Parts: sequence; C-alpha cells; structure tokens
Amino acid sequence: MSGLKRTPLYDAHVALGAKMVEFGGWEMPVQYSGIVNEHHAVRQRAGLFDVSHMGEFVLKGPDAFQAVQKLFTADFSQQAVGQCMYTIMCYPHGGAVDDLIVYKTGEDEYMLVVNAGNIEKDYAWMQEHMVGLQVEFKDISGETAEVALQGPKALEILQQLTDAPVGDLKPYWFLRGKVAGKDCLISRTGYTGEDGFEIYTSPADIRTVWDSILETGKGIVEPAGLGARDSLRFEAKMPLYGHELSEDITPLEAMLGRFVALDKQEDFIGKEALRKQKEEGIPRKIRGLEMVGRGIARAGYPVKKDGTVIGYITSGMPAPTVGKNLGMALIKSEFAEIGTEVDVEIRGKDVKAMIIKTPFLQKGAK
Repeated sequence: MSGLKRTPLYDAHVALGAKMVEFGGWEMPVQYSGIVNEHHAVRQRAGLFDVSHMGEFVLKGPDAFQAVQKLFTADFSQQAVGQCMYTIMCYPHGGAVDDLIVYKTGEDEYMLVVNAGNIEKDYAWMQEHMVGLQVEFKDISGETAEVALQGPKALEILQQLTDAPVGDLKPYWFLRGKVAGKDCLISRTGYTGEDGFEIYTSPADIRTVWDSILETGKGIVEPAGLGARDSLRFEAKMPLYGHELSEDITPLEAMLGRFVALDKQEDFIGKEALRKQKEEGIPRKIRGLEMVGRGIARAGYPVKKDGTVIGYITSGMPAPTVGKNLGMALIKSEFAEIGTEVDVEIRGKDVKAMIIKTPFLQKGAK
C-alpha cells in the first residue's frame, strides 16, 4: 500500500495486530480482534478509535461568523464558545459538499472538522467562497491528531486520565485540558450512537494518549477499527458521506432537515435550492429497510416495487446489536411510507424487505 498516508498511530496499530486497509488515501486499521467483537465492546463497555485521518481547519477573524453562516446550513447565531454543531456544506443546487462539525473555539474563531477523503476539496471550496471576507483560514490537519473513546464506560476511563471536568460536559460541548499529561481539546461527540469523547492533540503526543487509555481501561476498552465504526454509525442511522449524503443527495433527501436552517437571516450556499425542494416536495428520501427474505443488502443494490426500480441501497449490512440484516436506501418519496413492502435485487434475485422506522438501534434496547 505504498503512497498511502499514515497516521501517527500506525506503528501502534501494527503492534496490536490490526488488519490495515486503504481508506480515502490513508492506510487505516479496519479491525483488530474482529469487527463484531469491537462493535459489541463499544456498545457494552468502550472502544478506542484512531480518527487522526480526519481534517481540521481553523477559521478566524472579524468576518468568521459571516463565513460560517454563508458556508454552512446550520444557524450559528446562538452558538456559544465551547459548543460544537453538526452541519452540512452545500453546492448551489443543494447537493452536499461535505458534512462536518463546527467547534466555536473563541469569539470570531472556529475549528472545522471535515471528512478525511474531502480535505482538499473542502479547503478549496471554502477558500473560494470566502473571497472578500476578513478571515484567516488554515488547514491544521497535519498538526492535529485525534482519537475517539466511545461507549458507556468511556467517561469512567477518561476521568482517570484527566483533572478536567469531562463528566460535566454536555453532548456537543468541549473543553481544553490535559489527558495523560498532554494538552488536549476534548469534546463529548462521536460517531457511534454511544456516549463518548473525541480527543484532539498534537501528533507528537497522541501515542501517549492512546497508550494511556488502553492501559487505564485494560480489560474494559478495546481498540476498534473502521469496520466497527461503520456498523455502529449504521445502527444509529448516522450518514456516511458518499453514501447517505453526497453531491447528488441533498440534506433534505438524507432526512437531515433539522440541520438546515432555512429560516436563518443570512443566505447560505444552496439555501434557495433547498427551499424550493422543500416547497415542491422532496423527491427521494433515505429510509431504513429490514430484510424479510434471506440476503444482505449492500450499497448500490437496486430497490424495487412491483418490479420497477424505485431507488437503491446506500448502506447495508448485518446489524450486530439489532441482530437483523438491515439497510438504508434512497427511494422515491411516494414509496417511502413505513411498512411498505419492497424488494432488494441481490445478485439478480429479488429479495423481500420492508421499510421500517429508524434509527435501527433504539435507546435502551441494547
């Protein structure tokens, strides 16, 4: 896998026996002890992920607020320093450039965390659309490393490594403090549907943080790879860029309308297209499917109604906690009612499925 980028934790992954794969130009661990085992560890105890491949930008200056209001779909007018917000960045036609988290790190200062595979695209797009604004904009991805400690035991483990009041953090808030003696930014965020923390520090210090968490949580926490990260986010119905959200799929079609502030005072890129789509009726919707017949729905498989293709699977797999073969599909809205029976074409054969409520994993059901 020559030519691929590696995170500062590459040697740690190899030492732990991880299976390494290519992901978005990076050589990343897909699993250590097994995807299902790591999945259950996160749901029941805790898992530790290397997410240093994610991109981080700093945006600051007198027009920084004006920039985030223009670039992103959320309304940041009530965002406090110390608060994170999930949002989407759109093209003028309403399709998504990317989804990201915006950290308000100071007055007129933000940290933007974007998907690893979109770093260069996002940076160029933002830079192009901030011409004329008084802002400083910098890609700090190379200066930033990150791990995610997720699961019901995450707080118990992390609190042993820091004097910072992480137990007082509300979801989607962050603070700065030392973890294992290293300066970190700690947010109560994640991509698993579980309580947990994302911890940012320098590339030089991330190995100390990683090793300290595994040592402190020995017998409780498991290193977890991209495979479990995907199955966990899938059960929680969190979108994956390129699957449930893309240049061709708008946030309204992705059922992320609560993150689109059509009523905010400022215009944002894509606002008029999304407003029009909402007024005229959303043509397609992301829906959850449960396989009724035998088979696993995989991304790209056609979804049919009475022999006619009405959409396609965006993500599909066996859901370890739910214990069923499930899928997410982008389908025509007239067929999107809960309880509708459809077929998924699997290797040329139609297999029965049913549209069900999401998220697949309900709180307290594990």
